[in-house]
Amino acid sequence: MTQYSSQLLLWQLADDVNTVRQTIDYEFGSLSAAELLLRPDPAQWSIAECLEHLNTYSRYYVPRIALAIRDGEQRQRLATPTFDSSWLGDYFVRMMEPPAEGKTGARYKAAAKHRPASNLNPETVRLECIQQQEHLWDLLQQAQHVDIGRLKIPISLTRWIRLSLGDVLRFVVVHEQRHLLQAQRVLHTFQVS
Repeated sequence: MTQYSSQLLLWQLADDVNTVRQTIDYEFGSLSAAELLLRPDPAQWSIAECLEHLNTYSRYYVPRIALAIRDGEQRQRLATPTFDSSWLGDYFVRMMEPPAEGKTGARYKAAAKHRPASNLNPETVRLECIQQQEHLWDLLQQAQHVDIGRLKIPISLTRWIRLSLGDVLRFVVVHEQRHLLQAQRVLHTFQVS
């Protein structure tokens, strides 16, 4: 278990989410639909597919994060100065951490419900991803008023495992960073070719 300053953790996560949003907007905003759908290899995802994968997670987690925050406000679960992550939360975050530059990270097969559809509208996907980042950023601001250690959210793979709001926020952000890097590698592949 790791202890964090609740406020500093939420500020850092909000800064990370803002960086993700800006990168999606600036690096991918000028690409054509065809470029967003290009796969470097048939077994690899396109930029649009990487972003849609993030959208599937956002569609699950963002409403549940909002609900947990509302519940915390209604039940007077006020913010505490520190947040203690759980061993399971740390495990999930470590699993998803993007690899160090130049290294190949562990690869995981996406659960069926988080695999991107084959008939994507890439611009719609990109814009939704930006909107989801903006919504998540807003929620990170709201989370500063509640106890992110006591409020629980079931993970997307099974409702039986519930993580604290703080651990879920850490996981969601590191997962976004991981797949943003994946999308950037796809872009780099085509820029070099």
